[in-house]
Order: sequence, then C-alpha cells, then structure tokens
Amino acid sequence: MQPTQTTQPKDLSTLWNNVLTEMELTISGANFKTWFKDTYIDKQEEGTIFLSVPNQFAKTWLLDKFHKSILRSLRGFDDGIRAIEYLVTKEEDKKKTDHVELKPKQATPNKELPLADFYINKDDNLNPRYTFDTLVVGSFNELAAAASQAVIKKPGTVYNPLLVYGDTGRGKTHLIQAIGNHIKTANKNKKVFYLTSEKFALDYISSVQDPQKINSFKEKYRKYDVLIMDDIQFLAGKEKSQEELFHLFNNLYDNNKQIIFSSDKHPNYIPNLENRLRSRFAAGMIVDIGAPDQEARAAIIRAKTITHHLNLSPEIIDYIAMSVEGNIRELEGAINSLMCQAELKGKDLNITDIKNIIKGSAKPKKAISVMDVVKVVAGFYNIEEDSLCKKTRQKEVVRPRQLAMYILREDFNISYPTIGSKMGGRDHTTVIHSYEKIKNELKLDTVLAEELSQIRSMI
Repeated sequence: MQPTQTTQPKDLSTLWNNVLTEMELTISGANFKTWFKDTYIDKQEEGTIFLSVPNQFAKTWLLDKFHKSILRSLRGFDDGIRAIEYLVTKEEDKKKTDHVELKPKQATPNKELPLADFYINKDDNLNPRYTFDTLVVGSFNELAAAASQAVIKKPGTVYNPLLVYGDTGRGKTHLIQAIGNHIKTANKNKKVFYLTSEKFALDYISSVQDPQKINSFKEKYRKYDVLIMDDIQFLAGKEKSQEELFHLFNNLYDNNKQIIFSSDKHPNYIPNLENRLRSRFAAGMIVDIGAPDQEARAAIIRAKTITHHLNLSPEIIDYIAMSVEGNIRELEGAINSLMCQAELKGKDLNITDIKNIIKGSAKPKKAISVMDVVKVVAGFYNIEEDSLCKKTRQKEVVRPRQLAMYILREDFNISYPTIGSKMGGRDHTTVIHSYEKIKNELKLDTVLAEELSQIRSMI
C-alpha cells in the first residue's frame, strides 16, 4: 500500500489508510498504484470528504471509475460520510499543506449518491451490483442460472441445498448473491445472509475461545431464511467447523430455510471433507459453471462495454473474445485496459489499437508438454507416470492413458503421431481410437466428465 505523503490529522490519515487497504484488495495492483498513489484526505466537513489527488487526470478517473467504491469503503468506517469532493493538489502545494488552506472553489462537486444502492449492506453482506439483470447467461452457466431461477420462485422447497461450483473467475459469487438480492427484494420479510466459509470458521473459532459466545454463535446463523456460503472448499480439514456446519445445515433444512453454497470444485473432489456433508450437498442440486466459450465471451464483453460506455464495433468485440480465452475476471481486466487507453488517447479505439493492447495485456498461453499432461493424469489417478507409457492393458491404466491422449489432442492440438511417439511409441491409429472412445463416452458418462474437468483445472 502506498503511504500518504503529506501532513494531515491522524484520524483522517488512519481513515484513508484503511480505505486504501480495502481498495488494494479489490482491484489490480497496477490500477491501485496508478490511481491511488499520492492521494490523501485533506479535510472532512459536514459529512463531505475532501480528497486530494495529484492531477486532473487522476481526479477524472477516480470520479468516473472508483467513486462508488471509495464512498462505500469510507462509509464502512464512518457512516456519517455522505459525499466526496476531489481536489487537485500540485506538488509544490503538497509541501505547504499544513500552511495553506485549500479554498472550496478548488473542489469539483459531485452528486451525492443514493447510498443504499452502492454499498454492501452490513445486515446481509450482499453486494447490490450482483443481480440477475447484470448476469450474462450462456451455455457455460445456463443450467446454474436455471436452477437459481427455480430457487427464487420457491426458496426452501426446490433445490435445497443449491451448490454451484466451478473454477475461479466464472461468476459463482455473482450468481449466488443475485439469488439473495432477488429474494430480499421480492420477500421483504425474509432474512438473507451471505458469508464466506472462512468467515464462518473464524466466527466458530472465536466462539469456542469464549464459552459465553458459543450459544450466540449457534443462534446467529439459524435465524436466517436464506443462508449463502461462498467457497466451502476452505473448510477442508477443519473438522470442528465442518461439524458445526453440519448441525447448522440440519437445523435450516428441517425448517425449510434455503441454503446455497459455492465451491471451486465438486464436493466429491474436496479433500478432507466429511462424507456426511457430501451427502447433504448431494441431496439438493449440484451444478457447475464451465469456461465461457467464444460466443459467451463476446456477450460478456458486449455487456461490459455498455455498462462502461465504451464504444467497440462488433468486429473488435469478436477479436477480443477470440484472443482472451481466460475467465470472466480476465475479460474484465482486458476491458479495463481498453478503457484506460481510450481515455488517454481521447478517442475511440480502432482494431490496430485493440490488437496492440490485447497483445500486451492478455495472459500468455501456457506452454505444455506431453509429459506435463501425463504427470497430472497419473497423479490424479494415483498411478505411476511411466505406467501410462508402458505397453500394458491393466484396467486401472488404460482409461487414464486414453484420457491423457484425449486431452493432448483436444486441448493442445498435438498431432496423433507425436502423442503416440511420446507415450510409449504407439501407432497414431491407437491414439485416434483412444481419442474417439473418450469423446463418445463423455456424452453419457458424467463421472468421466467431472474427472476430466478436475484434471483440466490442474494442468
């Protein structure tokens, strides 16, 4: 975190350092260093924070892109704050801050926000930006979205519990919080609460350290009509926290309260997770969110450009969707880079500009070798690496070998002869047979499909 560089009252300095700490956790390191360096609170008057920034461009960017987040964070530490005004402070003025009073006319007033719409409600921890209106639905998440719609129509009775899993950056948190926001709005009498499993575990640890707190801990989470818990994979190995969750689950379920979870993997593949919890999850609905395909990525980019008022042609949107193959967060990062460049240039970007920006900011594709894939597959099935390359027909080896061949061809487009040569000197027709066999089995074998998904996430 960049330290403040000027003399200011200790309480304002502490307030701003707390805000900087929160902002640093929610945006990229590059954005934080670029836009928050050399900022500080100059003064606070009647609910208005006067924020000093180093130049006009920083002022415009913070006002347009981060104003809501800054105000929300400030209000988290002082709910008496109602507005922010931005002051451009020249370098020589900084050195005289404690001698020169900045006049109000230097501040650019901004409209006070409808605050309830922009900061996270401390009563339920829900982010108001996560709604179904802002959720892009495609083939990668349509089953999870459909299950969510069923839940909001009959919370507590349909798909209870609902567990959504998938790799990081695929919109799980957005989806599960959208459920909470919808139920809260449609049913004013229902109590909704969102938390991470890490927060649940910390609360439990805190309660057992003080015997007087244990009963209040138990009652705290049992009063809600809808409980949403994010990232349950972090409970792996935490036996006591899992036991407490098990009892909480039973209490909520028996009283027809809706329970919603998210995880980065299917619960069957979370290590050190109690079987009784796995069985509770399986009693409801478990759905995955896959990687967005090119069409879905284009839809997401289109939605983001509308939100950020960024003018991109269909040709450019398609190029970005084809070039940036990562998760939704990486797409958002690319869009942020484009917005920054458009601001700097002061004009709409053309396809040449886009290609140069994407080339510099897109995540490079990971180099992979045949033996890298063999190592991951062997480790997943707990067999020796060299067994996949040996000429053996043992059942526990044949299927993993075929799956490794399938991944090498399907995901990395390695030629059939090369795969055969590297995996024990096999003929290319053997590789083709293995590829086609796995391809056909995946259409019907859900267990195999899940294993493939887990292996892909490890490569």
